[in-house]
Amino acid sequence: MVILGIDPGLAHTGWGIIEERRGEVRCRAYGCIETSAGSPLAVRLSHIARDLKGVVERYRPDTAAIESIYFGANVRSAIPTAHARGAALVALSECALEIGEYTPMQIKQAVVGTGAADKRQVAYMVRTLTQLDHDPHPDHAADALACAICHVNLSRTRALTGGEFYQQRGTGY
Repeated sequence: MVILGIDPGLAHTGWGIIEERRGEVRCRAYGCIETSAGSPLAVRLSHIARDLKGVVERYRPDTAAIESIYFGANVRSAIPTAHARGAALVALSECALEIGEYTPMQIKQAVVGTGAADKRQVAYMVRTLTQLDHDPHPDHAADALACAICHVNLSRTRALTGGEFYQQRGTGY
């Protein structure tokens, strides 16, 4: 199974493609979509959606996983991320991909073993689990790969327990 992981952000949206086969996870590709702060919001969101569709066309994932928004103490800082996340969800839906959504804590727990892991620990475990010879950079790409790994791990658990596998499915128009 090929999984696309996404770490949404207005300035930087990380993406990562992993392949899971017979319990083994390999990184196929990763990158980061960057948008210019000087561009209008609609242009930036269109850029994110268009580039993600290009990633889907190139790597043909079977499913996708996206990080949900953590508001923390500053809701205002989460608004641009929410916009980028919306653009990503629309793009994935239009590509008819099933989408799993995971909190940052779920991702860290599934990849590192603790929901309190820092970026360095996440990058190290992504490198180890996907058998890369280096930590993936930028951090946004490492986080996207971690999201995809989380999807694989939690999907296995849900399949074994009969739990709900996906939270939503794209429409494919």
